[in-house]
Parts: sequence; C-alpha cells; structure tokens
Amino acid sequence: QVQLAESGGGLVQAGGSLRLSCAASGLTFTTYAMGWFRQAPGKEREFVAAINWRSATDYTDSVKGRFTISRDNAKNTVYLQMNSLKPEDTAVYHCAARPVHNSIRTDQYNYWGQGTQVTVSS
Repeated sequence: QVQLAESGGGLVQAGGSLRLSCAASGLTFTTYAMGWFRQAPGKEREFVAAINWRSATDYTDSVKGRFTISRDNAKNTVYLQMNSLKPEDTAVYHCAARPVHNSIRTDQYNYWGQGTQVTVSS
C-alpha cells in the first residue's frame, strides 16, 4: 500500500521560510517522479514543482528562484524548501508520485498525500 505523508506546514509571515517534507512508503521510490501541488480555497489544485528519479526539476513560474525541490532517495523523502514566502502562496500543499517522468498535470499522478497547510500572513 502506497502512502505519502506530508509535514512541515504552518503559519509564517511574508518573507519567511518553510521546508515541507513528504515521506513515501510502499513504492520503489527511486523509480518515481515526485511532485508538489497546492490548492487554495475556491481554486483548482495547481502544479508547484517536480523532481524525477535523476533529480531533474521543473517549477511553475511563480515559484522559480524562491522554492527548491529536492529528494533523498536513502530516506524515501522529497522536500520543498520555500523562501521569500508571499500571502499568495497560502494553500494546502500536497505531494504526489508518478512513474519516472515529471509532469505538471494532476491527472498524471498515481498517488497523493493528504496535504499540509501553509499560511502566509501579510
């Protein structure tokens, strides 16, 4: 049974930083691409970042230069370091897994975590 468990969310002031973690189990982690998505109230879930098994990364334009995705294959964990946070980054952040290649599409991910809330105050 595949499980993805996010942690690290919280309340932070604008300009601050948070690091999200997603621990994966029940899958061969090194063969999966891992993605971070977010969903704000009343909005659709949107792509944030992804990292494939070779650690090639993709980012949505609004987070480039502020967020960094990374993975530790020994710990079956993917991270999202978020710096210079803005109020518009407020959302529930979900990690997701799909085989091999990165994708920006939610419908191409097989497994999802429950999410962790990030709130950025102005």
